[in-house]
Amino acid sequence: MLIRLQKFLAEANIASRRKAEELIQAGRVRVNGKTVTELGTKVDDEKDIVEADGKEVRIEGKLVYIMLNKPEGCVTTAHDQFNRRTVLDLVEGVSERIYPVGRLDYDTSGLIILTNDGDLTYRLTHPKHNVAKTYIALVDREPTEEEIHTFENGVVIDGRKTAKARLKVIKQDDVGAYLMIVIHEGRNRQVRKMCEAIGHPVRRLKRTATGKLTLGKLKKGQWRYLTDEEIAYLKSL
Repeated sequence: MLIRLQKFLAEANIASRRKAEELIQAGRVRVNGKTVTELGTKVDDEKDIVEADGKEVRIEGKLVYIMLNKPEGCVTTAHDQFNRRTVLDLVEGVSERIYPVGRLDYDTSGLIILTNDGDLTYRLTHPKHNVAKTYIALVDREPTEEEIHTFENGVVIDGRKTAKARLKVIKQDDVGAYLMIVIHEGRNRQVRKMCEAIGHPVRRLKRTATGKLTLGKLKKGQWRYLTDEEIAYLKSL
């Protein structure tokens, strides 16, 4: 299949698309023995021999993008030293080596992305990219306006103040109060610690969205491949 040279380099995990363009323009990439500096150059990902800084570059396997609705009682790692169930145990029939993007703690359910695309993983997890993550939290009672204001303007957890966030009360019933929370960081157990900081410990927590990407009707423990449109959206963040 013919693809642009910079995309080939990115999918081979040599560099991000932008850095790949810089490598090409700097004359550090060769195709079939010839130095290529044109960004529009296309290569056959199966036949052409591509080299970067004198080393042959290959796409070892196709890039895979999966959305999983993680259940509680499952760890977000590839391997667990205590032999607990991991998110990879839930994804059967995928031959590529994939890994989770970011983490959800053991007791939290919801949206997690699994991929072998290192460039996308960096984009979604690095703080500077400011990707919104939306959660639904169940707490005992509805927070006051003052508590909401405190939460949204940042609270101190683990000795450091959090970035600004959003908190909206969805409903209050006999079970408790349901809160929609949006944060842009990925600190350890952050939503739980922020809620505890304003006096509302979380009883149940679920991540429902990453940016505009939502779980939809995906049930706990189920997974699916992302669509081309969803992949393009995540790469644009």
